[in-house]
Amino acid sequence: MKILIIGGGGREHALAWKISQSKKVNKIYCAPGNGGISAIAECVDIEASNIKDLAEFALKNKIDITIIGPEIPLVNGVTGEFERRNLKVFGPSQPASEIEGSKIFAKNFMKAYDIPTASYEVFEDSEKAVDYLKSQKYPAVIKADGLAAGKGVIIASDFSEAKKAVNEIMKAKIFGDAGNNIVIEEYIDGEEATVLAFSDGKTVIPLMSSQDHKRAYDGDLGPNTGGMGAYAPAPVVTDDILLKIKKDILIPTIKGMNEKGRKYKGILYAGLMITKEGPKVIEYNCRFGDPETQAVLPLLEEDLVDIMEAVIFEELHTVDMKWSSKNTITVVLASEGYPGKYKKGIEIQGIDLAEKIEDVVVFHSGTVNFDGRFITTGGRVLNVTAVGNTLKEAIVKAYLAINKIKFEGMQFRKDIGYKAFKKFGI
Repeated sequence: MKILIIGGGGREHALAWKISQSKKVNKIYCAPGNGGISAIAECVDIEASNIKDLAEFALKNKIDITIIGPEIPLVNGVTGEFERRNLKVFGPSQPASEIEGSKIFAKNFMKAYDIPTASYEVFEDSEKAVDYLKSQKYPAVIKADGLAAGKGVIIASDFSEAKKAVNEIMKAKIFGDAGNNIVIEEYIDGEEATVLAFSDGKTVIPLMSSQDHKRAYDGDLGPNTGGMGAYAPAPVVTDDILLKIKKDILIPTIKGMNEKGRKYKGILYAGLMITKEGPKVIEYNCRFGDPETQAVLPLLEEDLVDIMEAVIFEELHTVDMKWSSKNTITVVLASEGYPGKYKKGIEIQGIDLAEKIEDVVVFHSGTVNFDGRFITTGGRVLNVTAVGNTLKEAIVKAYLAINKIKFEGMQFRKDIGYKAFKKFGI
C-alpha cells in the first residue's frame, strides 16, 4: 500500500512511525513533512492547506489511503475533495469537522444532546460580553470561537483579566478572525484528560487515555501553548470513568452528529475535565491530538492501518484493539520564546545520542534536515518520547534523553507526568 500523511508536526511523525511498522505498507509520503519524518517517508513539498494539489498528488501517485493530521485542511473540506476523486481518506468531513472549527457550534451541540459540559454564553459584541462578565464568578474561561492552534483559550482570574481577554480576542484580534465571536464559560474544577476515539459513524472505540500539559511553564503556569508534553495512560481515567465517557459523551456525540446529517468518520478528540460530578467536555477536536498522539501510539499493539481501513469501510465493529500495559511520556522541546516570537534556523545536536537510550524515540515537530544536520523551523521543535514499565521509569528515561539534546534557547517543562506520579504513585 501507498500512504500519504498530510501535515508536518510531531503528530504526523508519530503516525508515520507507527504506519511504517505495518506489513501492508511499502511506501509512505508526507506533505510537507519535516526533518525527522524524512528518515521514514518521502517528504513532498505541498503545504497541508493546499487541498487541490494534495488531491492531485494522491491521484497521480495512486495513493491507497490519505491520513489528515492537522485541523485546518479538515475544516476546509479536504475529505470531500478527496472523496469526489474516489480517493480513500481518513478524516471527518467538512460538516463533521465543525465540531472543532467552531466552539459555538460544539457548545450548542452539547447542550442540544445533553452531553456534560460547562455552562456558557455566546457573544458577538465585545461590550455585551464585558457587561456579562461583571456579574460572573471567577475564574472564568474566555474562548475564541474559531481555530487558534490550540491557544485560543484564556482563563481569567478576575474581572480585569477577563475584560482584557475579551478586548484582546475581539478587538486586538490576537487570534485573527477566530475571535470574531467568543464563548464565555464557567470554570469547572477537576483534572484534565484526553480520550481519543475511532469512529466509523456507527461504532465508537476509545483509545488509551492521556493527559496533555497546555501551559508553557512548570507548575501549569504561563500562557497556553499547543501542548508541552503528555503521558499515557492517565490514571485519573479509571476503567469505570472510561465506560462513562463512552456512554455519556462519545456515543451520544456520534449519534447526535448523525442526526444532524454530519456523519462522523475518523478520530474524535474529547478534551475532558474529570470532576466530582463525572467527566465533562472542555473541547472537541476533529483529529489526533498533538502531543497526545506521540504518547498514545507507542502503546498500541495493533496495526494502525487495519484500524483506519475499518473506519473507512465502516467495519470498526470487527476491530479488537490491544494495548501494552506499559506507560509513556512525551516531552516537547521548544524554541526560546514559544508560544510567542521565536528564532528559527538553529542547529540541533544530540538527537542520535538520545535515541540510543532503550525505548526512547524522538519525534520531530519543527525541524528540517539540511545536509545531514537538523535545524529548527518551528516553535515546538522535538518530542522526546519514552516507554517504561511504570510512569516513573518512563519519566527518568525521557529526561535522561533530553539531557543529550542541545540547541540554543531550548526550553521544556521539567514536570511532565509528575502530577500523576505524585498523586497516584505510579
